[in-house]
Amino acid sequence: MSLERFSPNPYTGSPMYYKDNPEAVRRRDSQRMYVNGKEVSKKHPLHKPGRYKSLDDVWSHAVIEDTKEGDVYAIVNKAWPDWVKVGKASIAEDRLSGYQTSSPFRDYEIIAKVAVENRHQKEREMHKVFEHFADTRNGEWFKINKVTAIKIFNMHNVHEVVKVEEERKSAA
Repeated sequence: MSLERFSPNPYTGSPMYYKDNPEAVRRRDSQRMYVNGKEVSKKHPLHKPGRYKSLDDVWSHAVIEDTKEGDVYAIVNKAWPDWVKVGKASIAEDRLSGYQTSSPFRDYEIIAKVAVENRHQKEREMHKVFEHFADTRNGEWFKINKVTAIKIFNMHNVHEVVKVEEERKSAA
């Protein structure tokens, strides 16, 4: 490697690799998407370069709802012990921030999530499983122990990983 690729960093005086020059960083950052400060993968179907507070700032609710890929999640709140909400979202953390706005204590918490290709189908499947194990169901809220809920999600997460690996092998 030649030394021409390095130039002194104007701030520290140490060598700076050519890819870290300010223009290259600006160009690279201009192609990234951030939602509520967290980077969204370029592979995500709703990726659109820029910095946004929530997905609703980027896309209409209809576009978000039409996207199959996303997360199925379990959310809890200390105010309702042993109640777990099982829901779906394009990005679970984005949905969590929506819940936080309705709580003065910002005490909602994601305890489990699974990334899937069809979140609508997986949510229906998870609701059936949770209904089997829960004492009571009220819409998307289930009266169930948090540890049991996490175990159910872990089992389904492993199932999703195995399914993807099998699809890759059969495509090859």
